[in-house]
Amino acid sequence: MNAKVITKDQISAGGVAFRRVNSQIEVAVVSVKPSLRWQLPKGIVDPGETSEVTALREVREEAGVETELLELLQTVEYWYQRVQYGQRIRYHKYVHFYLLKYTAGDVKDHDHEIAEARWVSFEKAIEMLAFKSERGVVEKARIRTAELDR
Repeated sequence: MNAKVITKDQISAGGVAFRRVNSQIEVAVVSVKPSLRWQLPKGIVDPGETSEVTALREVREEAGVETELLELLQTVEYWYQRVQYGQRIRYHKYVHFYLLKYTAGDVKDHDHEIAEARWVSFEKAIEMLAFKSERGVVEKARIRTAELDR
């Protein structure tokens, strides 16, 4: 007999942190240990925390920079499974991605979970990011930052 698979919701938040360098806009991307894949900074919303607060905290921890929250860009939704304590759990994951304006800090000041954080152009970020959904979020950020410049 197959054991029933437990299903849980999981909510995370993160963001597209951007800064202007001369006429170029750069975004912060992070390489996560141990896989070393490039992604946007994000993490699980802690109990009692809003997704906005989580996004600011995760970008500070993973990318090493302080940001100002501008707006929600997109909520990405997907399913994944993992075995935890010998039991298979299916997660329905929601990730709220925000547009975040850089205010201070250095990408070298990221936490231990991150192999590297760096500033790259929108084009380079779209090329580097491991997840199609995150490439789409960066594309939305590129459009929004252009609109905000008008």
